[in-house]
Amino acid sequence: MVSIQSTPAHNKEIAQTFLDIFSTGNVNAILDCLHEDATWWISGKIGGISGTYSKAEIGELLAGVTSAYKQGALPVRVLGMTAEEDRVAIEAESYAELHNGKIFNNEYHFLITVSDEKVIQVREYSDTLHIYEIFVNMQD
Repeated sequence: MVSIQSTPAHNKEIAQTFLDIFSTGNVNAILDCLHEDATWWISGKIGGISGTYSKAEIGELLAGVTSAYKQGALPVRVLGMTAEEDRVAIEAESYAELHNGKIFNNEYHFLITVSDEKVIQVREYSDTLHIYEIFVNMQD
């Protein structure tokens, strides 16, 4: 649903701010950017990672994952952004060192939907093999 005063340019600002805050690792601030009815879908078939999460569930997932990063956060850098109506398509990459010595460096396509000045839906596409190798398959 498109907000009454919503414009593609404004929605891009909301999406950029959201990813900037996401990059801090501050889970409460990240959750503040999300609409109460927000969902976050992560591509793939990785148990415990892939699938659809509610706002509360994504908070739990992020709290667990951010503790694995040396900086306590996963910085995400936007490479490109396009918006139409309430949707913002984003190409991005991340880079973080983990406490176990591994490097998490992934590429993404996010499709973010905005409603009432908040992010109501995130669809995250990324290199799921890399996620598996870094977070699930603990063998080096």
